[in-house]
Amino acid sequence: MKQFLHAFFMCQSMFCAIPCPCKIWDEDARDKLLWCLPLVGLEIGLFWWALGLLCGLLGLPQAVTGIALCAIPFFATGFIHLDGFMDVTDAVRSYRDLARRREILKDSHVGSFAVIGVVLLILCQFAFCASFDKETELRVLIVIPVVSRCGSALAVSVLPKMSTSQYVEKRAKPADVLIPCAFLAAALTFAFCLGLRAGLVPLVQMAGYALALRRAYRSLEGMNGDISGYALTISELAALGALAIL
Repeated sequence: MKQFLHAFFMCQSMFCAIPCPCKIWDEDARDKLLWCLPLVGLEIGLFWWALGLLCGLLGLPQAVTGIALCAIPFFATGFIHLDGFMDVTDAVRSYRDLARRREILKDSHVGSFAVIGVVLLILCQFAFCASFDKETELRVLIVIPVVSRCGSALAVSVLPKMSTSQYVEKRAKPADVLIPCAFLAAALTFAFCLGLRAGLVPLVQMAGYALALRRAYRSLEGMNGDISGYALTISELAALGALAIL
């Protein structure tokens, strides 16, 4: 139990900008770090939903509410996943040979494809969030970050990794698959309990994650944290789109 708590605090410090009450690094708990990604997602989701409720209670204009709901997932994670989205977009859209694509992936400079991609991403996310109305089931926001992080935990654990990935030495254990799947099942159950339309949102999100992951993984021929952030970001956009349209 102690190692699990240490793993949660480590995960929260690495992948969430919400202040962590306990900053600790326990090397023995490192292999359990990915198990805690869905819990960090739940923390972000609860904060996201609470912000939506607050905007409604304050009677803020729809555009202001849209900006707040659009921005909070990025601020809550310290833009770490958005950075991965931009890096992968630059690499994949360059259409160079594999070695050059991987060089672009690790390049600290921002290319034109990344700029275009992030502008379109934010515009779409704002449009979806600004279209929410009183009939929108905002409680689904709680599980959207959980579903995306279940996908990331599974992808990083199971798929072959690039040699430059921090997870290159990690070998998948049964718990690396079972724990994210359990969180995923709980998230889907919660969403469907809210109604059929709400239940379809995480299903659309899972499809969005799978398609984005397939695109980036096949292009770069390996898995790493940037690809995880890329697929996570696109999957959450897909979920918001489904929530706005369905």
